[in-house]
Amino acid sequence: MRSVETLLAAATVAATALLAAVTATPARADDAVLASIAKTGTYRVGVDATFAPFEFSQDGKKTGFDIELVEAIAKELGATKGVEWVDIDFKGLIPGLLANRFDMIASAMYITDERRQVVGFSDTYYPGGLVIMVKAGNTAITGPEAIAGKTAAVQIGTKSVKFLKDNFPTVKVVEVETNAEMFGQVETGRTDFVVTGKPAAKLYAQTHPSVKVLDKQLTTEDYGFAMRKDNPELVAKVNAAIAKLKADGTYQKLVDKWFEAKK
Repeated sequence: MRSVETLLAAATVAATALLAAVTATPARADDAVLASIAKTGTYRVGVDATFAPFEFSQDGKKTGFDIELVEAIAKELGATKGVEWVDIDFKGLIPGLLANRFDMIASAMYITDERRQVVGFSDTYYPGGLVIMVKAGNTAITGPEAIAGKTAAVQIGTKSVKFLKDNFPTVKVVEVETNAEMFGQVETGRTDFVVTGKPAAKLYAQTHPSVKVLDKQLTTEDYGFAMRKDNPELVAKVNAAIAKLKADGTYQKLVDKWFEAKK
């Protein structure tokens, strides 16, 4: 779920300036990232590892669906030493990518038209969508039709922010930095509900019976890996790697591990 919609909507001037600066910089050769991987043996990937089951930390190590899938993709790209993970807050991921701090974003990011204006996306690697989470005993909010005028917790910089402001203008949006803070808002009653991605919401609700996820989704959308637009060859290679991992069964094993067994 997780963006630049807020950045683009609330700071258009800043975003335009950033894009102008990137445009003014000589474009890197299409194969620059692939050449770097061949030379260093590592693939630099930006992540906000706070969004289980996609990416999170456990016992001091990054894990999750995105983490394992990207590690498999990196091997296909020739990264013999693996992935160099660059930790950054979600709202800083696209600016960090454009500033060449890393070469791909793997952080449960939805493919949107707004984001496509600034970055290139891989093919869809997992279907998702926005859902509503409430306290288990909440009988007032039974679906999207009941959230008008209520208070919602969302993670800053995510699609949830713009979606609510565009489609439910009477909802009071409370933006927090992390997933944990967001869930804590509804658990403690500081907000009426949470809007977030379905996989993460479902996983959290399974281990926290104090909350529940409503059946009716707000949206149905797709997750993708983001790369710079001046690296179309990299995008093509990542897509080829995803296709190969699906064909050889590796992808399905990861889906079963992180999603199917957790329903």
